[in-house]
Amino acid sequence: MPSSAVGPLVLFIALLLTAAHLLGYLFARLRQPRVVGEILAGILLGPYVLGRIASYVHLLQLNAAAAPKKAALDLIYQLGLLMLMFLSGAETKALFQKHERKQIAWLAAVGTLVPFLVMLVAAGFLPLGSFIGVKANRTALVLVMSIAVAVTSIPVISRIFFDLKILHTRFARLVLGVAVLEDIGLWAVLAVATAMADSSGLPMAKVVTHIGLTLLYFALGLTLLPRAVKRVSKSRFNLLAINSPITFTLLIVFGYVAVAGLMDVNLVFAAFLAGFAVSRKKLGDALETISGFSFALFIPLYFALVGYSLIFDKQFSMTMLLGFLAGACMLKLLAVALGGRLAGFHGLDVVNLAIATNARGGPGIVLASVAYEAGIISAAFYTTLVLVAVLTSQAAGAWLEFVLRRGWPLLSGDDSQPNRVENGTEELAA
Repeated sequence: MPSSAVGPLVLFIALLLTAAHLLGYLFARLRQPRVVGEILAGILLGPYVLGRIASYVHLLQLNAAAAPKKAALDLIYQLGLLMLMFLSGAETKALFQKHERKQIAWLAAVGTLVPFLVMLVAAGFLPLGSFIGVKANRTALVLVMSIAVAVTSIPVISRIFFDLKILHTRFARLVLGVAVLEDIGLWAVLAVATAMADSSGLPMAKVVTHIGLTLLYFALGLTLLPRAVKRVSKSRFNLLAINSPITFTLLIVFGYVAVAGLMDVNLVFAAFLAGFAVSRKKLGDALETISGFSFALFIPLYFALVGYSLIFDKQFSMTMLLGFLAGACMLKLLAVALGGRLAGFHGLDVVNLAIATNARGGPGIVLASVAYEAGIISAAFYTTLVLVAVLTSQAAGAWLEFVLRRGWPLLSGDDSQPNRVENGTEELAA
């Protein structure tokens, strides 16, 4: 990249980061998911809003050295995605609770499997020409569509719970416990889908080998590798972990990603499993430092670049968006409601659980990013999946805020729920 192009690129990154934080803060103050504001920042600074203004394009020299600038932004995008998945993996391990096993099992099994299987069957009767990506792998596309209707967001829904000061409640434990189980299962399915797409046109033996290596990596990453990492982390001979735990923690991520690259496994899954392997007891302070820096720089830029890359030209289909949004929400809400009834919940409890688990948030956006980069889905469906993730997350935040403002219980008999004053203008009690 010529040195004359570096300054405008840094200026653009600074504008993107500033807008992401300011709009994220605004949405957080409105008790809406911060990620919605960060994505909106990218849309505003992107080609379909400010990008239409000639002076804006000239100031940032967006057309100069376009290829190397895109490569630099792609690197930032990938780093943000990897750090998000790494921290999500670490959070998943920390949030998993053994309480309410039966209720979580009903909610996760019915609320996830039913929409996944219904979409899996229904997709066979739908015209998918406008949904499919450049790899033209219909099976991988159907798997991605099935994941998209079933997924629940851990990062976004936990952030909503934190902002509403209900993270300590039984309701939050149930929803996050369900999301943990969903994420592990659905990421494994997405790993298979990307392996199938990457193997398109290869002999069947190589396709089976590719999928087998992906599943092997996933299985080892959930079982043996976390134990090995824990043992190495606790070793008194590990001078790096003792003297620079932050560096050691980052090297765990890099090691997982490097091995995944050598095995031709999607790097996103590697980062997720790396987070799952990190011991919070030994490396908790390092994780907090990495999390603080990542959420200050890389992750807001990732979501802003997601918004920047959304396509609103002739390829964008409002019919696709509204149709998939309605179908995905209907399947998820009805399935979780059924799971809730089987788990023993009734009335408003069922509604609250269904709407909270319908928030697709970060995992929904990551699903869209991974599937689009793998050539599984089209540009129009990529935009649809991102917007569905944003809209369902915003709806969940707005509904829970409304319930709390009215003084209704999120779960009957949950004494840990905070109270609101009658007029709804006071903050939630800690």
